[in-house]
Amino acid sequence: MGSIVVTEFVSLDGVMEGPAGDDDFVRGAWSFEFDRGDDGNAFKTGETMDADAMLLGRRTYEGFARAWPGREGEFADKFNNMQKYVVSSTLKDPEWPNTTVLEGDVATSVAEARDRHERHLIVHGSARLVHELIEQDLVDELRLMVFPVVLGTGKRVFGETSGKRPLKLVESGTVGPDGVLTLVYRKP
Repeated sequence: MGSIVVTEFVSLDGVMEGPAGDDDFVRGAWSFEFDRGDDGNAFKTGETMDADAMLLGRRTYEGFARAWPGREGEFADKFNNMQKYVVSSTLKDPEWPNTTVLEGDVATSVAEARDRHERHLIVHGSARLVHELIEQDLVDELRLMVFPVVLGTGKRVFGETSGKRPLKLVESGTVGPDGVLTLVYRKP
C-alpha cells in the first residue's frame, strides 16, 4: 500500500495560495522572490521522482494541466508521464494524459487510489483537498517548504479540524541563501 504525501510552499503565517502566481491571488508568485538554492531544488525534485502518482484538487490540476505539457526536462517528463488523480465533481474529460477523475466519497476514492500504488501519491497545492485529507486522517507525510515572509491573507495549509492530528518531525533543514526551511512531518 502506498502513502499520501502533501507538499506545500508556505509562508510563515501558513499561506499556501498562489506561490507561483498561477491564479488571481493578490500576492501571487511570492515564492519566486526567494532563492531556495540547489538543495531546495533537490528537495522538490526528489519528492517528485520518488512518487508513483499525483493527487490533486480540480483547480490545481487545471493549472498544472495548462502549464506542464509544454515543458521539457526530467521534472516535466515525470509530471507529464506519471499517473494523476484529480478529485472533482465537475471535471469530466481531463485532457492531460494519464489522468483519472476520482468522484464520490473523497476518503473512499482516495484510499482506493492510494492502495493501487507501492510508493506515495504526492499532493501539491489543492487547499480544499488537503483540508479534507487532514480531516479524514489520510495524510501520511507533510512536507513544507517555509518561506521567510508573512503574507497576511490567502488560503492556509491548515483549516479547522474535528480533532488533533499529531505529527512527528522527521527531517528539517535550511536551503538557499534566503533561509527557506524544509520540514517533513509523519504520522507517529
